Amino acid sequence: MSRFLTGLADARRARRPYGIVSVCSAHPIVLRAALRRAAKGKGPVLIEATCNQVNQFGGYTGMTPADFIAFVEAIAREEGVTRDKIIFGGDHLGPNPWRKEPAAVALEKAAGMVEAYVAAGFTKIHLDASMGCAREPVALDDRTVAARAAALCAVGEQTARRENLPMPVYVLGTEVPIPGGADHALDGVEPTAPSAARETIAVHRDAFAKAGLSDAFKRVIAFVVQPGVEFGSDNVVAYDPPRAAALSALLDREPALVFEAHSTDYQTQEALAALVADGFPILKVGPGLTFAYREALYALDLIASDIVPGYGDRPLLRAMEALMLAAPGNWSGYYHGDETALRIQRHFSYSDRIRYYWTRPEAERAVSALLAALDGVRIPETVLHQYLPMIAPTAADRPEDILIAAVDQVLAIYNSAAAERS
Repeated sequence: MSRFLTGLADARRARRPYGIVSVCSAHPIVLRAALRRAAKGKGPVLIEATCNQVNQFGGYTGMTPADFIAFVEAIAREEGVTRDKIIFGGDHLGPNPWRKEPAAVALEKAAGMVEAYVAAGFTKIHLDASMGCAREPVALDDRTVAARAAALCAVGEQTARRENLPMPVYVLGTEVPIPGGADHALDGVEPTAPSAARETIAVHRDAFAKAGLSDAFKRVIAFVVQPGVEFGSDNVVAYDPPRAAALSALLDREPALVFEAHSTDYQTQEALAALVADGFPILKVGPGLTFAYREALYALDLIASDIVPGYGDRPLLRAMEALMLAAPGNWSGYYHGDETALRIQRHFSYSDRIRYYWTRPEAERAVSALLAALDGVRIPETVLHQYLPMIAPTAADRPEDILIAAVDQVLAIYNSAAAERS
């Protein structure tokens, strides 16, 4: 299935571009929706884990790379998806989780993370060494970044050979939006300057050659640049093809490469299709999927409040509010305004910082109580239409199916945009 990724540049040159959706989430409902869709399709499903989410020490999910693959494979078996249809990717692999430590320590841990990802079976590796560590500038110069990326790549290459695994394909470059979206309203985002992208590619090519990794560089499929898409807490910057035209044209001089688009969440199908056509065929999405999950959960919370005697008045929302107030670390530095604005953002922000709380015991209990309250309850079609008008009554047999259908509607937009075009 890595051929699907290595064929992206060829397809663009042949004027038959196609894309692939990169599902960046560890949420079981999101993963189930993606795998259920994959079971019905012909192409692969790309599932990615990030350095903070999953690493050799457990990350904030508590999963190592091997744990994450086992977790996804268990859901895949239930959905009838064979292992050969799944591509596993590692996102932002580098010193970011340990950037407050000295560079030597952070980079040693980053090397251990790359080793753990490759050994576990991740085959798409995004190397990101752009951030400064303790007593370093916040942003590093291109040559330092490229040298560190090459050192991490060497670890990936050695691990794959030692474990007799397929050699990874790589994504390089670091000019990406803020992970999880910007923390303020945005009027616009400037695409990467073509000259900056050209320099980044050249510096990395040179660093890999000096490190004896020219063969690995041939397996670099994409560079991460900013095509001019982003989302803030309450607005989305839409893709504007003319503004990215000069950046896209750079690929004509680098025919073996494409660009990877981060933070494509909440873009329209037309915008996503334009990204694919313009050379940004790897469409990364995460918060947009868990946002759809939260929307459906909160709608079910309202439905149960209306039709299930004794359920209460929106207990799920109230439980999540109490949880986020008691543990504000995952949202307090990202949301701004008065108390009303903060409350709205905690629950409804495009940044979807609430996604970090769904695995907390308090949240799991509240979700379980909601699903139990609706288990076996027929939701009247008129009530379903009131709160979830986009969900067909035929998909409403079980509350879990409603949640999966809500996420799948987002995935359907991405899959349609990524489909091959002649």
